[in-house]
Amino acid sequence: MAFVPGWIAYAAIDHPLVGTPYGVALGVCAAVAVLSWMASMLTRDASWVDRLWSIVPALYCGIVLADVGLGSTRITVMTALACAWGARLTFNLIRRGGWRRDSEDYRWSYLREQISQRRVLGWQIGEVGFQTFNVLFVSFGQMALIWLFTSPVHQAWQHADVPLGWLDYVAIVAFVVLLVLETIADQQVWRFQQNKARLVAEGAEVERPFLTEGLFRYCRHPNCTCEQAMWIVFYLFAISASGRLWHWTGLGWVILLLLFAVSTRLTEQISGERYPAYSRYQAAVPMFVPNPLSPRRRRAQPVYL
Repeated sequence: MAFVPGWIAYAAIDHPLVGTPYGVALGVCAAVAVLSWMASMLTRDASWVDRLWSIVPALYCGIVLADVGLGSTRITVMTALACAWGARLTFNLIRRGGWRRDSEDYRWSYLREQISQRRVLGWQIGEVGFQTFNVLFVSFGQMALIWLFTSPVHQAWQHADVPLGWLDYVAIVAFVVLLVLETIADQQVWRFQQNKARLVAEGAEVERPFLTEGLFRYCRHPNCTCEQAMWIVFYLFAISASGRLWHWTGLGWVILLLLFAVSTRLTEQISGERYPAYSRYQAAVPMFVPNPLSPRRRRAQPVYL
């Protein structure tokens, strides 16, 4: 298979993580990125990275856990939390049909059309332009990001003999609370979309084409807020283990915040094009961080639609 000589080539590369379990995870990350890209080319579906997104963090943590066994409580807890996070996300993706054939995320379809229509020096870049974006940003870029925001487990491995401290318990509680809130947000979206589909099938009028109730009253993307916060919280385990406030394993959550800032704006751009009233919702409710005391929110909230 093609990845076998690639794996041999990777094994010959000298880098700081050689000989560590997270170095092995880096090799797995590279192999998964290649497979994701190949699958997206064969199926013309860029969502393979989305399907793998919920699986590989638990895999990377599991590789580290396999090295230390159950000797490190911190690594065991981190792996369990990564598995719980992945189970929630995988379940939500499956019930939304994300593993069905021809179920590419609408944002990738939108970007394919936008990028393909762009011109460089008068030449329309077409599918070549999108596939360049697919290789650099989607398949390899996002897989590298997942490896990065899971990397605090490497810091925990380096200090596996350090017992759990108060910051670890704060991280555990915060991660579980955020996971519960994100699950609630997912369920609210699911119920809303199911009811909307029912109304459309019955030929009835859809009065509210986008969700503004429940947790979505307080911020426009509560699930994204929780997602970002969970991986910031995950980094607290690295701080507790090492006693250092900053380490390269913190780069993952920083880049993740930048990714969400860009991807969520794209989502909102598409929503704004579909629903003219969406701008009123944007004026009434903050994107990520709830601010119930905002005067702007109190004035705008009654006129979402």
